[in-house]
Amino acid sequence: MKMIARVLRGRQLMHGLSSTAVCTRNRRGQEAFSRYFSEILAVTRLERPNEVTMMAQRFFTSTSDDLDDMKARDEMPRNARLPDTEKVPDVWPNVPLLAVRGHPLFPRFKKIVEVSNPIVVELLRRKVTLNEPYVGVFLRKFTGQEEVVRSLDEVYQLGSFALIQEVMDLGDKLRLLLLAHRRIRITGQVVEDRQHPKEPVEAAAAIEAEASTSASASAAPAAAPVLIVEVENVKVQIYKQTLEVKALTQEIVKTLRDIITLNPLYKDSLHRMLHHNQRVVDNPIYLCDLAATLSAGYPEELQDILEEANIPKRLELSLTLIKKELELWKLQVLIGREVEEKVREHHRRHILQEQLKAIKRELGIEKDNKATIAEQYLGKLKGKIVPQSIKQVIDNELAKLKFLESHCSEFNVTRNYLDWLTSLPWGVKNPENLCLDKAKEILNQDHYGMEDVKKRILEFIAVSSLKGTTQGKILCFHGPPGVGKTSIARSIARALNREYFRFSVGGLMDVAEIKGYRRTYVAALPGKPIQCLKKTKTENPLVLIDEVDKIGKGHLGDPSSAMLELFDPEQNANFLDHYLDVPVDLSRVLFICTANVVDSIPEALRDRMELIEMSGYVAEEKVAIARQYLVPKSMNDSGLTDEHISISENALNMLIRSYCRESGVRNLQKQIEKVVRKVAFLFVKKAGTHFAVDAENLTTFLGKQIFTSDRMYETTPPGVVIGLAWTAMGGSSLYIETSPRSKRNGRRVRGGGMLYITGSLGDVMKESAQIALTVARNFIGKRDLNNQYLNSQNIHLHVPEGAVPKDGPSAGITILTALISLATNRSVRKDVAMTGEISLNGNVLPVGGIKEKAIAARRSGINCIILPADNQSDFAELPKFITEGLEVYFAATYEDVYNIAFSEPTQNVDVTAKVVQVPLEKVSGEFNVKPSRPTS
Repeated sequence: MKMIARVLRGRQLMHGLSSTAVCTRNRRGQEAFSRYFSEILAVTRLERPNEVTMMAQRFFTSTSDDLDDMKARDEMPRNARLPDTEKVPDVWPNVPLLAVRGHPLFPRFKKIVEVSNPIVVELLRRKVTLNEPYVGVFLRKFTGQEEVVRSLDEVYQLGSFALIQEVMDLGDKLRLLLLAHRRIRITGQVVEDRQHPKEPVEAAAAIEAEASTSASASAAPAAAPVLIVEVENVKVQIYKQTLEVKALTQEIVKTLRDIITLNPLYKDSLHRMLHHNQRVVDNPIYLCDLAATLSAGYPEELQDILEEANIPKRLELSLTLIKKELELWKLQVLIGREVEEKVREHHRRHILQEQLKAIKRELGIEKDNKATIAEQYLGKLKGKIVPQSIKQVIDNELAKLKFLESHCSEFNVTRNYLDWLTSLPWGVKNPENLCLDKAKEILNQDHYGMEDVKKRILEFIAVSSLKGTTQGKILCFHGPPGVGKTSIARSIARALNREYFRFSVGGLMDVAEIKGYRRTYVAALPGKPIQCLKKTKTENPLVLIDEVDKIGKGHLGDPSSAMLELFDPEQNANFLDHYLDVPVDLSRVLFICTANVVDSIPEALRDRMELIEMSGYVAEEKVAIARQYLVPKSMNDSGLTDEHISISENALNMLIRSYCRESGVRNLQKQIEKVVRKVAFLFVKKAGTHFAVDAENLTTFLGKQIFTSDRMYETTPPGVVIGLAWTAMGGSSLYIETSPRSKRNGRRVRGGGMLYITGSLGDVMKESAQIALTVARNFIGKRDLNNQYLNSQNIHLHVPEGAVPKDGPSAGITILTALISLATNRSVRKDVAMTGEISLNGNVLPVGGIKEKAIAARRSGINCIILPADNQSDFAELPKFITEGLEVYFAATYEDVYNIAFSEPTQNVDVTAKVVQVPLEKVSGEFNVKPSRPTS
């Protein structure tokens, strides 16, 4: 039996050695043959000069081998010869799986593939060594970097059977030249056994052991990566050479010819792909694959052509792809021609311009570019009085400019620097208006009131007229919004015949906006003061710096500190900008700043400015401003005239009293514009030709009234007193309310004498309330020893409008009066309001904002106000139209306040010398406006 088995194994092995059919039909004999010779065959390795080991193997078919090649192979040493493949087999059931991306490999075409995965590289090396240079090339469904296929679902099931024509071993990767032969389809996965026997006899024995389990082993699922797959050939569908096939074939050939015409590179590719002496038209299958290979379609479209079995339909798919390719090339050619035409035209213009410049230089019409630039800069300085130090800097920069190339970055930096230096108005000043009458006429023409501002400007003109020269000043107009701080600055510039420049510093957090950027930065610029001089072209402009109280501070520096040099009269004569880096004289510039609250301005900066307060307007002033300025401007903007609309005096009074109670006139202007717009709408709608606006029909234009009552109480109850306060929006009146805390079950709460405060009061106002409570207890104790109300009761003090924060010391006497009124159960005069700070000994201390508080009292219909005695001089400076109709008392101690607040309104109170009643005088205006008291 042993002899019989040995004979059988020997016959099977010899049959594998003698017949080429072992590579196609007897798989077990092939494996035994390969495993035996894999250990005795050596691989030829060629050493390159760069010490990179490479291996090149070439397999020839029987049709391409010649006698010289066979002779050379016969003469090769045994250890260097490689087994040859005489013919590509028609059937090869198991092949290594090689997944490619982007473009599938079509039959009869070549493709270079690089493999770097160690598992795949080892498998391909072994297959090539075993004279099995065949792979299955399949397209990946998903793009990825990994070369190993983990599942058959990752690749398309139909691909190409390819011969490895050449292998270049690069050490860690292989470079393969693949030639596809036919279409194949995956039928399953094959698990490869990697155990190599050492003897041929043992290999033959393994063949018999594996024969019984071949079917189950080849079909078993593998958890390892898919390396070898079982495939079957795809049968070619028999087709007829119909007219449709001929037409599609000729159209494909025609389209390929058009593409070759547009892109000659396709011609070389096509010659390399076509075999010699082969007519493409006679083979539609090859023509489809050729068109798909030449096109740059999507992988899914190319895979559809590879899988399509119907030849006419495959021709249609290929024709669609190359038609898209043709249209793409047509578009590329069109774009290329347009770009080429633009480049050619630009190049032509550049050459002509250079030739023109050369001709002009030869004829002496034009000089060199750098010389022309230097002459332009020197021409800018004609008529200017340039300081010697500045002239020296300009000469140095011009000398440096001559040695710089025009394309150098430093050339542009130097040129921009010279632009700024030569554009500044060195020694250029505008002649100023020193006529007081003309300046006063201009100021009165543009603005109503503002006597303090106008007086200060006229003083400035008078001083300049006496000295014969003008010097700059730093003025600061502060007051509530809408009172005309910004607009009066433009009128001042017109009255002084100065150029006007404005910039806002609200929210500014970069020092470079004032001092400029250094020239080392890209797109550097000087600061706003230097930009002002260049724009106005004079050394004595009027510069308005708006919102100086809202200047910011960030990581880029503190701009308010940078403005100290700008506002200091002793320093701004040599103001040093970071960009110019030369001293500039700003002493003749008139700086005007605007602010709402001066407290937020830094002390050092505020010390350098002359503060001029601009308070709010009373109703009479608003009526005059509306009649003179706002109504005519709104009518002009809307295209209306006096024939179309008329606004009565009563309508303006009601408008101010019921809709616009703020200090400024900005909201008043908006409401007047709203009325005029509605009248314009009615006129265009042909609802009438003339519309009269009066108090009766004002609500039809503006809607319901915003302020319907002037006071919260018609008659002030005990514990309630009206106070006067100052805010950034102007003066306002507010109520101080006091009331005892509620009792529990009719009994008093333990711990009496406590004071509870509400109404969003600040720390200063809370301290004033505690001081007022102490003074009230002492004051009542001196008058009535039996009154222990403030000692036994818990008092609740509240200031209405709790959402509005309130703070300040001026409510001291108001809180004290409210506590005494509650303790004595007596009401104060209903027409009295007061302001003043109280000390612990009962002295009335002075406060600020007297003008705003007096205006607020008139606006609220209050006839009697109590002010501190030290504020008598402040009240005396107020205009007559503000003090008209007011009964004003000045108190030095709280005893004076008590005597006035709890007296009868009709009774003439005989007060001490410190309590003065100001006589009343009427004001006469151009429009004879009568003051109107709001209805309660």
